Amino acid sequence: MKANYLAAAALAVAMAASLGLAAAPAQAAATMAMQPAPAPRSWTAGDLVVSGAYARATLPHAPVGGGFIAIANNGAADDTLVSATSPLAGSVELHQMKLSNGIMSMRPLPNGVPIPAGKTVTFSPSGLHLMFMTLKGAFVEGKTVPVTLTFAR
Repeated sequence: MKANYLAAAALAVAMAASLGLAAAPAQAAATMAMQPAPAPRSWTAGDLVVSGAYARATLPHAPVGGGFIAIANNGAADDTLVSATSPLAGSVELHQMKLSNGIMSMRPLPNGVPIPAGKTVTFSPSGLHLMFMTLKGAFVEGKTVPVTLTFAR
C-alpha cells in the first residue's frame, strides 16, 4: 500500500501556522478573534488543495498541540489522508473529537481520513484535527509548523 502513497516531497505542507492563540487555552477564542486574518495560503498536489492551515500556540512544556486545515478534493476519485509528520513532534496523529450522549471523546483515526471526490473536509477544534504528540518545543505565535501530509492517491 505504501507504493500508492503520494511522495512526501509532493506535498510537504509547511503549515502557515498563524498560531493565533495566547498561551492559555481559556483565552483562545478571544485572542483568535482579535488577531488580524492571515493572508490566505494554499498548497496543491494533483486534485487536492490544502488551505486554512493553523496550529494553536502551546504552553512552554506542553506535550501535545493541535493543528487544523481544510482539504478540498477537486477530482473525480475519492482519496484518503493516511498520515502526517512534523519535525516539531515525535509523531502526528489524525484525531476526531465527537460528542455522543453528552460526552465528548477524542480518538485517533489509524485508517486515515476519507477525502471524498468533489468535497472539502475541514479539520477544526472539536472535530477532526492533527494531534502533534511529544512536542519537541512549544508552538509559538507567529512561527510556522512544518507538516508533511501523506495521501493514499
